[in-house]
Formats: sequence, structure tokens, C-alpha cells
Amino acid sequence: MIVSLPPATIVALPQGSPEWRAYRQSRRNASESAAVLGLSPWITPYQLWLTKTGRFEPPVTQAMQRGTDLEPVARAAYEAETGLVMQPLVLEAGAYSASLDGMTLEGDLIVEIKCPLRGTRSALWQDVCQGQVPEHYTVQVQHQLMVSGAATAHLWVFDGQQGMLHAIGRDAALMERIRDAWDAFQQYLDCDTPPPLSEADTRQRSDEAWCRAAQAFAQSKQRADEAAAALETARAQLITLAQHPREQGAGVTVTRYWKQGSVDYKRIPELKTVDLDLFRRRASEEVRITVAG
Repeated sequence: MIVSLPPATIVALPQGSPEWRAYRQSRRNASESAAVLGLSPWITPYQLWLTKTGRFEPPVTQAMQRGTDLEPVARAAYEAETGLVMQPLVLEAGAYSASLDGMTLEGDLIVEIKCPLRGTRSALWQDVCQGQVPEHYTVQVQHQLMVSGAATAHLWVFDGQQGMLHAIGRDAALMERIRDAWDAFQQYLDCDTPPPLSEADTRQRSDEAWCRAAQAFAQSKQRADEAAAALETARAQLITLAQHPREQGAGVTVTRYWKQGSVDYKRIPELKTVDLDLFRRRASEEVRITVAG
């Protein structure tokens, strides 16, 4: 059964403000719906759960900052192109929220602005040129249409100088999928239980056993790094002191010798047409442990 949202109301919060960020913590936001559906290329359901429960605060990336900085310019270019006047708004309908880059006074049309880092060379620009919209952006826009009640959305892709417009109509089936996914995700928030992890996830650990082992590793690695640095300094001093091909003293021997260079396979013309993957050994699992700087 399809359940409609209540009429949208305006939330009087400037987008990007601390109050707006705090408000978003408790709402089902349009920019998060792709992650809830498992369709976001940037954030998994588990990572969204960490954010929504206050366990993690995503950093502001260069792409995000570019979008924020260019949005007023992009909106002005859109208005000049279409002759429309668009008002940025934060709307909510029940538990759902949408921070709109612009909406007409009549409420029948909204605009979603994207300013990709690579401009006209970006995958997004090329997709929209061909009349296609990436699925995660489609989900975001359908969420916005669902909350706002607008009939149409314009996706405006702007490269800093020029823009390209793509119209998107309402998709009731996708809106229902969005609501169902949020209802399922809400259970993880209510129970403070993480959703299943994907291969792209990093599980966060704070239990005592992990913390003890991690601290022991970090301290041991620091001592090992210090020892390695001291070893390299002493080695360099011995090499500087050694003048003969082989010198020995105090239990240490320094020997100079020539080693044959490795083969640069990329320079062998006969191998350019050979699929080297056919000669690879079976893949094996390796473990890398790093310490935060």
C-alpha cells in the first residue's frame, strides 16, 4: 500500500549552518537516500549509520566545498537560462527532509545543482549529455520531489561557466522504494545496532581487547620505527667510512658488490600483445596494519 507524506512545511534554517547540520541528524534526508538503498558510490549504509548515530562526522571534501562555493553562481546561471526565479529552501514532510537548491514560488518545479570537479570532462556531464542520470542522483531527486510535492525537477549540471539542464518527472515506484528502505534502516537507528557491513566498510572497534592489542602494536611499531631510523643512520655512517670493497671491524663487515638490474618488462615489445594475467599465480590474502598519524 502506497502511503503519502503529509504536506511539506518550510524549515527556517540556513543550509550549511550548525543548526541545519544538527537538524539533519534526526531527519530522513534526500542526500542520504541513495546510501540507505545501498546505491551511493561514496557512503555505505553502515557509514551512514555511524554518521546518524554521532559516531562519525564525514569530512568536507574538495568536491563538496566546490559545490557549496559555486551553488549561488550556478543558480544565477540557471535562472538566466530559464527565466525562472528559484528560492533555496529546507522542507520537511513528516520524518523526511529535503534541502532544495531552488524551488519556484508556485511549488511545481525544483532544481538540483551539481558542480562536478572535472566540469565538462566529468562522468556526470557526459552521462547527462546522453540523457542519462546516475542512479544515486535519481534517488536524491525523487526524494526531493516526494517531500516537496513538485511535479518536475531540473538537474542543472554546471562546470563554472556553462550549465546543462535535464528534466526529471515523478517516479511513484521509486518513491515507495525510498520510504520502504528508510523504514528498514530506521530500525537500526532505533535499536542502536549497525546494519550489515559491506566489503567497502571499515568496522569501528572500541572493545577493551582490541584497544589493548592496538595500543601494544602502536607502541611496538613506534619503537621499531625509531630502531629502523637509528639502524639506517649507523649504516650510512659505515658506508661513508668504508673505502675498500670489503672492510671489517668490531664484528661488522661492509662489502661492496654489483647486483644485476631487474628486467623492465614494459620495454619488451613482444610482451605488448601478451595477456600477462594468464601467467599470474593464484591471488593470496595479505594483511596490512597501519597506525593513524
